[in-house]
Amino acid sequence: MEKKNQTLVSGFILQAIFNQAGHGNLVFFVLLLVYMLSLVGNLMIVFVIWCDSHLLHTPMYFFLSYLALADVGFASSTVPITLRSLVSWDKIISYGGCFSQLYFFLAFGSSDSFLLAAMAYDRYMAICHPLHYIALINPKRCRLMVSGCWLLAFLHSVPYALMVSHLSFCASREIPNFFCDVNPLLGLSCSDTSTIKMMLWTAGTLSLAGPFLLVVISYARIFLTIVKTPSASSKRKAFSTCGSHLAVVILYFSTLIWVYLLPTSGNKTLASLMYTVIAPMLNPFIYSLRNSEMKGALKRLTGRMRVSVE
Repeated sequence: MEKKNQTLVSGFILQAIFNQAGHGNLVFFVLLLVYMLSLVGNLMIVFVIWCDSHLLHTPMYFFLSYLALADVGFASSTVPITLRSLVSWDKIISYGGCFSQLYFFLAFGSSDSFLLAAMAYDRYMAICHPLHYIALINPKRCRLMVSGCWLLAFLHSVPYALMVSHLSFCASREIPNFFCDVNPLLGLSCSDTSTIKMMLWTAGTLSLAGPFLLVVISYARIFLTIVKTPSASSKRKAFSTCGSHLAVVILYFSTLIWVYLLPTSGNKTLASLMYTVIAPMLNPFIYSLRNSEMKGALKRLTGRMRVSVE
């Protein structure tokens, strides 16, 4: 009990992103730049879509706006504390702060997974069942799908945070990662973690593998449909629409699977950086800079703002 109380008071020690001495300032500025690009880019997507009625009532962009919000929360759950530790060299995170970070990290990360699956299903319906698309993927159903993704993600993360927070940590307090995650915390515990590990391999695997399989099946059907399309221009348009989404999915899910389904495959810092920091930054560039509708909406919005100022 005394050791547990000491942990409650002093918290945990986060591992540095890179251990080489003298690189702290460089890592800080690079990480800050990536984080600011992620915030500005994703918030710009939300602002542009929500200010353009056409995009807001288009299911693909409606889902995209909420994916961007999830990305903002996902990156913000880890990066600010990491930046603080790089500036102050204080890598201690309080007990409460650690489990709050764990909860929001899991919640926003799960939201990302579920929303990517919803977007894949939307593309599947649009390309494979175009005659039924408008009737089935209507605004009411889109709102229900987004609400379900967020609610399920935030409820799904509660038992992990609660169960891990009730463990005793009486060995080393140094977390072998730059943020509080489930597997590193289980490695520090001297309690019986078999129940949590079983839950990770059942509910946790389903919450990761389920959306991933839905995405894979959706895109397999999409590509089969595209190949059968006689029009070359229709093929190009379909591949262009789905290609950006598929790139995000591959980057995001491949690193998640490496970290969580292959837990003994070595150092995971680079993979963790890819899905917590890099992927949220890349999404705005992939979805916006290569998308003519988003660029058109941004031009219309800046034009209206210029007129209102004049």
